[in-house]
Amino acid sequence: MTLSEILDFLNKNSGALSVLFSAVVTIATVAYSILTRTLVLETRKMRQVQTEPKLEITVKPFDFAINIVRLHIRNIGLGPALNVRFNPKVLSGGDGAQSLLQEFTQTNFFKIGLNYFGPSQEMHSNFTQLSHNHEAKMSSVLLFDIKFESVTGVEYEEQIVIDMSELKGIGQLGTPNLYSIAKSLEKIKDDFAHVTSGFRKINTNIFTSEDRAKEHEEQLAFYEEANKRDKDSRP
Repeated sequence: MTLSEILDFLNKNSGALSVLFSAVVTIATVAYSILTRTLVLETRKMRQVQTEPKLEITVKPFDFAINIVRLHIRNIGLGPALNVRFNPKVLSGGDGAQSLLQEFTQTNFFKIGLNYFGPSQEMHSNFTQLSHNHEAKMSSVLLFDIKFESVTGVEYEEQIVIDMSELKGIGQLGTPNLYSIAKSLEKIKDDFAHVTSGFRKINTNIFTSEDRAKEHEEQLAFYEEANKRDKDSRP
């Protein structure tokens, strides 16, 4: 086809070509509008995620005593949680569960809430000993109804269930490293004090039930001191 034939074809069909071109432009404009709207929605979701708080509550035992547990409350979201309020209740377990809930919620923030709870910030409840009233505690199911807000004013409400029976069968082999190191350093300090004072004595140690009770009391004292330092260090 020669150039003149092409020009002649365009002149004869200019109207149809204009309609076809307009249709292509319209389709492209609609597709661009849809793409732009999708990008705006994705950007809005990303911005919301970056300011959205997310709270979790888990039960964790102490390293040095697996039968002593407490609740750990943590903000796993990327944004801070404001005006956090807790409404704990018993789902099942009767009086034993109610007693357990009272032990956990002795920490004051369960009553007055938290005005600001930053990303990755963690708080913990009062502890309980599972060796005391074991069966009643292990059959307890607790519910924590939590309300809070994001920095953008979005309100959230979460319900977290704590089923103590999930802890059944959990054991621990040996003594945790940090606790062993602390006790070893204490022993080294005592031995060094004996050497510097010139004291020499060969001891034969028999580990009795009284010794086990004393060790358990020392573990609790160790926790109480750590808990006190943790509270004193808070702003």
